[in-house]
Amino acid sequence: MTPPSSFSPASFGRSSVRLTGVAALALSLLIAGCGEKKPPQKGPVEIGVVTLMTQDVTVASELPGRTVSTLMSEVRPQVAGIIQKRLFTEGQMVTAGQPLYQIDQRLYQASRDEAAANLANAQATAVAAQAKAKRYQTLVDSEAVSAQDRDDVIATARQASAAVQQARASLQTSNVNLQFTLVRAPISGRIGRTLFTPGALVTASQTDPLTTIQRLDPIYVDITQSSTQIMALRRSLAAGKTLAASATIRLKLDDGSDYPQAGRIEFAEPIVDVNSGTVTLRAQFPNPDGLLMPGMFVRVVAPQAVVPRAILAPQQGINRDPKGDATALVLNKGNKVERRIVTAGQAIGDKWLITAGLKAGDRLIVEGTDKVKPNDVVKPVAIPATK
Repeated sequence: MTPPSSFSPASFGRSSVRLTGVAALALSLLIAGCGEKKPPQKGPVEIGVVTLMTQDVTVASELPGRTVSTLMSEVRPQVAGIIQKRLFTEGQMVTAGQPLYQIDQRLYQASRDEAAANLANAQATAVAAQAKAKRYQTLVDSEAVSAQDRDDVIATARQASAAVQQARASLQTSNVNLQFTLVRAPISGRIGRTLFTPGALVTASQTDPLTTIQRLDPIYVDITQSSTQIMALRRSLAAGKTLAASATIRLKLDDGSDYPQAGRIEFAEPIVDVNSGTVTLRAQFPNPDGLLMPGMFVRVVAPQAVVPRAILAPQQGINRDPKGDATALVLNKGNKVERRIVTAGQAIGDKWLITAGLKAGDRLIVEGTDKVKPNDVVKPVAIPATK
């Protein structure tokens, strides 16, 4: 057999040369293309900064407190007897002098009548003794009776006059006891539940009250504050580092809501509790709707002092290092990142009160802190500062 006419060694060599040339051209184009592609250039990282400024800041403390009625009276009987009637509605407002209970008054009425009769008898005896003393005075002038008899009659008349005074006092006591059978409200306020019902025997010396009346508008709030905090505040005021704040305070109720009425500090106890090391402050709040009741737990937001030219830094710009120190990232004039150790006093809203480490005009990084590190050059984007 003869080989196919289409194949020959010469034709194979020419085809190989052509393929090698094509491969070389493709490789050269690929190398040329790779040489022209450049790596992407990375620009400075954009971060958000706040320019710090000074302002007068009111430092407030949130302190625990308990509500206390401004007036409180435990109603007790002043005479013994059986309660006949209750004359009030439990839980209602009562006024001073309003009748509350009626105690059986029959014995006291009889005692009063007896005292009135004794007074009348003493008055009659006194009139007779005074008349006899006058007659003896005229008789002694004519020497019809002796001076001794006259003196005895005058002494008897004086004793009769004293007996009248005693009988009158006894009658007054009987009248008072008779009036005490009607138990009246000693103060105005809201009355509580009754602890004794009609038919119960009460005495003047009993320890249990019949009921309790409390005045709730206005109402007191007793606040406890550490004596250490009070001393630090006084030293700061004396050194001129802070200014005295207004005495107007606010309340937060136990459920976290704000009480709508503002109050004022009335006074502070002059002694420190030896067990807790605290001082009791008393504030007064309006309570027209009776929302505050005695014994409630509340939180008092009390302005302590005004710090002049203070620095407030957003909390998202302040972090803690492994040692627990507060740190901040700020930009210098060349937009280079610097790390600073700062002193954060207390939180005021969503900001920290900075007492050292930052100053007015510093650009504090508040957004993108996780993207940069010290000595990085960044692109700052200004964020308006909020008060």
